[in-house]
Amino acid sequence: MRPLHRRTAAAAAALAALVSLSACGSSGSSHDSGKNGAGAQHTPAPSASAPDPRTGTGPSPSPSAKEPVLPDSRLTPVTGSFSKKDKKYLSGRVPQDMDPSAVLQTGQESCQRVSRTAAHDKDAAVGAVIAGDIPDAKAAITLLCPDQKPVLRAADAGFPDGTRKNPRAGTYRALTTTADCTWRVSGSGGKLLASGPGTGAKGTVEARVPAGAAEFTSTGCYAWVPA
Repeated sequence: MRPLHRRTAAAAAALAALVSLSACGSSGSSHDSGKNGAGAQHTPAPSASAPDPRTGTGPSPSPSAKEPVLPDSRLTPVTGSFSKKDKKYLSGRVPQDMDPSAVLQTGQESCQRVSRTAAHDKDAAVGAVIAGDIPDAKAAITLLCPDQKPVLRAADAGFPDGTRKNPRAGTYRALTTTADCTWRVSGSGGKLLASGPGTGAKGTVEARVPAGAAEFTSTGCYAWVPA
């Protein structure tokens, strides 16, 4: 995981509120995602090159392609039962040596972290999903808490701090106001096309990416969304 950069004051307050919450234990039975799990302290994560959120954000409890998984017929908790929604989330995601309830709880906790952060500051929630600070956020939102899909859609339009090849032209807003946020746009052959920080309305940090840019690199900017 990668070190977090400074966020806006509102975002920091939102995330601090999450850290203070204690994690709930898994009941093993089917529950709504808003009733199980709690926000947990973020693990550090890098500002260097990061995966494109369109192909999956953040670490996933899913096993690797070569790791054997429990067949759907064995996705049963010690007590109680899983709902159809729970089973859909768990299908193909539970390593053979892992309790399905523990994997489900990870998804439920991710849903709660997204929901609680978004309630304080949507930008903070969007940035956390883009940066991969909330484990398996894409699958959790899609399958367990679809009410948070607006956050996921906003995250899908953005990208994390670091290096991005062939960026789409447009103006982007960094989800931070810190002066440590710097960026540069390069053309073919590494020719510098633009650099910042650049400040937009209300102290926001903005970067304009021209058409034909080969690379966009930023440091200390946490995450970017269309301005």
